[in-house]
Amino acid sequence: MIENTIAANVLGVTGAVCWAIQLIPQIVVNYRRKHARGLQSSMMLLWASAGVPLGVYNISKNFNLALQIQPQILTFLSLVTFAQVKYYKARWSLPHCLLTVSLLLALLGSLELGLIFALRPALHSRLEWPLQLMAALSALLLALGVGRHYVDVWQHRDVRGISFLFVAVDAMGDLTSLLSLFFEAPFDYVGCVIYSVELVMWIGIMGLGVWYHFWPSERSLARARAEAEGEAGEWLSPFFPPSTEW
Repeated sequence: MIENTIAANVLGVTGAVCWAIQLIPQIVVNYRRKHARGLQSSMMLLWASAGVPLGVYNISKNFNLALQIQPQILTFLSLVTFAQVKYYKARWSLPHCLLTVSLLLALLGSLELGLIFALRPALHSRLEWPLQLMAALSALLLALGVGRHYVDVWQHRDVRGISFLFVAVDAMGDLTSLLSLFFEAPFDYVGCVIYSVELVMWIGIMGLGVWYHFWPSERSLARARAEAEGEAGEWLSPFFPPSTEW
């Protein structure tokens, strides 16, 4: 791997910026439509929790500053979205949402700070397994969060409720954060796994979105054109025959 501090910082900052704004499109969409249908509070709680071990890992490994701040942004925005889900779906009152989010922020922040100090003796003794445990836990929680949406897609045969702008920005944040590690020395294989897992899962969600939204629309347009031209029995698209049942 090529060590390049400037490249690592630029990519790390880009990843942090993407993660800083990733959930904002989803938050705005939820606010405008006044519902959070298709989103699960469990997904947001898993993501908020994932920020703790990820923050412990990134800070303890002394990654560039952007990657150290990144997990804190993830936790905060995840809890804001969690509050929206509870407000719109569970009909929690606004004070109830604010109090719950404040308590969770205090709890998770204290837990992360405590773990950072608790792991310092292990780092001085050059024990690697505690940090590897933090990395594995963060990757697991992130994957379970996205996996919860896979369950919803399976149940409803549709990618519903989720903002694809949010998915794209989040995937870009994972990608740039992953690339920034390639310019850190020594290369961190565990950190690479953390960002790679979520990136692959978001690519899967985008693929399902194309499957459930774009392909049926293309087929409908092909049928409409065929009927207008009186050629319903012919293929008007190289990929979507009008007679295909979906």
